[in-house]
Amino acid sequence: MSAERYAYLGPEATFTEAALLQYLDSHGLRSNASPQPMRNGAAALEAVLDGDCLAAVVPIENSIEGGVPATIDALTDHGQLQIIAEVVVPVRFVLAVKPGTDPSTLTSFGSHPHGEAQVRTFMAANFPDAVYLPTSSTAAAARDLANDAADHVAAVCPALAAERYGLEVLANDIGARQDAETRFVVVTRPGAIPAPTGSDKTTIVASLRSDRAGALLEMLEQFSSRGVNMSRIESRPTGDGLGLYQFSIDLLGHVHEARMADALQGVHRVTRSLRFLGSYPSAVETGVPLDPTTTDDSFSAAAAWLDSTLGR
Repeated sequence: MSAERYAYLGPEATFTEAALLQYLDSHGLRSNASPQPMRNGAAALEAVLDGDCLAAVVPIENSIEGGVPATIDALTDHGQLQIIAEVVVPVRFVLAVKPGTDPSTLTSFGSHPHGEAQVRTFMAANFPDAVYLPTSSTAAAARDLANDAADHVAAVCPALAAERYGLEVLANDIGARQDAETRFVVVTRPGAIPAPTGSDKTTIVASLRSDRAGALLEMLEQFSSRGVNMSRIESRPTGDGLGLYQFSIDLLGHVHEARMADALQGVHRVTRSLRFLGSYPSAVETGVPLDPTTTDDSFSAAAAWLDSTLGR
């Protein structure tokens, strides 16, 4: 049996690969999986659309920096794609060197600018004379150091990268924010929607009909009146003119729930376009008790009342 190909935002040993491996392990798929690093998120999604890969894993949200615009735009632009799962990975950085390196010789370190921003306090306190040298990614800092292709003496990178490239870890968990996390989504071509679990998310993209006053409120009221909570909303330009926006939204709930289905129908009525990107299990328990008026039973009872009233 040939291995199934899974695309992810490369290079190797990034937090995105860690998310992919976490997903594969949780579904018992790693033994028959072939991870394929891609140059960017759009390329990873293209590989899925073209049928070269079964699925792609891309970052969509960070607990510190918010949504990832490149992923949000790529998901919107590519159209025929579906989110089937999400994975949350803690963002932890290590300081790694080539084995045998004397810490007193640590005169420079490499990392992606986002990584450097997270470890600035640690480096200033422990290696104040070390010069920062930017790299294309945190994993690339480790790879280039291991392959003698770097000007830096140390790498600030994920633990996976230090392990993958045989580096020695001088310090663990050196980021300024111990609670930093990145959320990744697993994307496939459209197919069966994962069954409801009771703790799910639904992702949509909606475009307003115009920029008139109250247009956004009108859309949001479709959710609030049915007890559907949002966990993320990002505005992105439609490209059709100034002042025209579309909204990428994560909702707590599943499209097979009556309240969610009813809300999405309402959004479809009041917006210019609505794109459903998937309902899937949440990686974090969303268990907020539902208002009794928004349960499936309450919607069924309302429908039965109307049928009775109309003599149907």
